[in-house]
Amino acid sequence: MDVYEMPYAPQCPVICMDEKPYQLLEETKTPLPMRPGDTQKTDSEYVRNGTCIIFVFTEPLAGWAACNCPETAPGNDWTKEIRHLLDECYPGHKKIILVMDNLNIHTEASLYKRYKPDEARRLAKRLEIHHMPVHGSRLNIAEIELNTMTRQCLTRRIDTPENLNRELGAWEQERNAEIRTVNWHFKSGDAREKLKSLYPKLS
Repeated sequence: MDVYEMPYAPQCPVICMDEKPYQLLEETKTPLPMRPGDTQKTDSEYVRNGTCIIFVFTEPLAGWAACNCPETAPGNDWTKEIRHLLDECYPGHKKIILVMDNLNIHTEASLYKRYKPDEARRLAKRLEIHHMPVHGSRLNIAEIELNTMTRQCLTRRIDTPENLNRELGAWEQERNAEIRTVNWHFKSGDAREKLKSLYPKLS
């Protein structure tokens, strides 16, 4: 919570990250198009085309968000997304303060497993990682962004990673054009009072 209360620093922005699995589904029959006063009709049958992971990054104070479904082998996804975030989205920034869920693969150690030491160190030096407490994912602002994207973009069947990224890209472009910032009201004091079960108990 203290991270969210920091003053805005353009060269050292706070970025929140979340991810979700997604089931790729292919239609077996062409859906019937919409008609006046009626919705599109789809058949109940479909073909499963495997699963993928959707990553969402958001800079709450700047009103920016990005989402992507990487087409890489499982285990390399997070490191690839972090490299893209640092080198493509924030190339001139000194450091990124990254807030995300407490998963054991979301660490600097994963960068060293994926890249050569010099490259891993280059990336790690530009990261300041803050993990959410266990069972505290609801405090991650990126979860709000992820839920919004799911409602607005993923309510229909999408069959391939390529088509999924096309849809995600269109949603991202429209969302960023609106520059929707987040006014976060839940402070550190609120967390200590309302989330006592997540704090360690001292004997």
